[in-house]
Amino acid sequence: MPTKLKVLQVIPKLGYGGAETGCYDIAHYLYENDCKSYIITSGGELAKFVNKSKVKLIRLPVQSKNPLIMLVNALIISLIILFFNINIVHARSRAPAWSCLLATKITRRKFVTTFHGTYNFKSKLKKFYNSVMVRSDLIIAGSNFIFSHIKENYSDYLNSDKRFLVIFRGINTDYFDPSTTLESEEYNLFKSWQLEVGKKIILFPGRLTPWKGQEMFLESLNKVNTNLGHEAFIAVILGSQQGRDLYKKKLIRLVEQYRLTNQVKFIEHCKKMPLAYKICNLVVSASIEPEAFGRVSVEAQSMQKPILASNIGGSNETVINDKTGFLYEAGNSEEMSKKIIEILNLEENTLKQMGVEGRKNVINKFNVEKMCFSTYSEYKKLFN
Repeated sequence: MPTKLKVLQVIPKLGYGGAETGCYDIAHYLYENDCKSYIITSGGELAKFVNKSKVKLIRLPVQSKNPLIMLVNALIISLIILFFNINIVHARSRAPAWSCLLATKITRRKFVTTFHGTYNFKSKLKKFYNSVMVRSDLIIAGSNFIFSHIKENYSDYLNSDKRFLVIFRGINTDYFDPSTTLESEEYNLFKSWQLEVGKKIILFPGRLTPWKGQEMFLESLNKVNTNLGHEAFIAVILGSQQGRDLYKKKLIRLVEQYRLTNQVKFIEHCKKMPLAYKICNLVVSASIEPEAFGRVSVEAQSMQKPILASNIGGSNETVINDKTGFLYEAGNSEEMSKKIIEILNLEENTLKQMGVEGRKNVINKFNVEKMCFSTYSEYKKLFN
């Protein structure tokens, strides 16, 4: 009887981000394909949804960057590898990757990393710390943009022994499906957010942090008002501040300064994101630094909504300009405001056709099944 493939994924926290949902999806996919699946994490909101009968969940402080804790984690992970006879260890962040690198050296197991972001490398020490993500047997880049970034900045660590490829992140297109939301749910969300009927809704999802571009978005809305007046739209900035209280206060001051108080709403969280997309007319992603992938752009397209995204990073790959969405020059509030006006004035049929093309684009390239199958196929190559 052939030995079952046993994969251990290690991630700091199981939240709702792209790396975390990818880890969650692959863990369950492995079980469905007759493999043994394990996750080591410190916890997180998504952890409670892991099916414990399918995936073994082990809690360790792998979010810690304390060198001593990282060393202890490495020793415990080594014991876990030996106890469960793990074949492949897949790390999805730098701190746990150092622990996994040491553990796989000790136990002589295959090591996989997914490079999820560009990571800051302003100093040589920081670059060395990041380099753990390219010290594995298999390096997965989440987009062509990340692939190029690795080749450009970490070529010293790459050699012919390593397998290095792109596997696009995927989303659940059955979950992000406009046909599955109920009118009653849409109405309730509309009511709870106190939105006005008859006004266009602009949705800006993403945590409150300067590089996500909320300041520039508000600046653009001020320019849109000059052209369309104060009754044309309501903007919903959807995301938590995650301790960035000063930044949120700054955004509130800008809203007051631009006289947008009656048009901009700050909402911390939405339990069912497909509903948020469904009730809006336009989705905006205004990052002023490159997104590794740009999940918002993909989710919006899957929900058949027009997306306006900055033309840097992953959005260049996920959005087909003027066909499945719109791109504008990153950091240019003037161009952004013109695009918003243009989109809000588009005919319904044009938007409908764009929505159809957007969903088709996501199903073909960025669906979760494709991501899981590609990752599983790579695991099998390492295992055999």
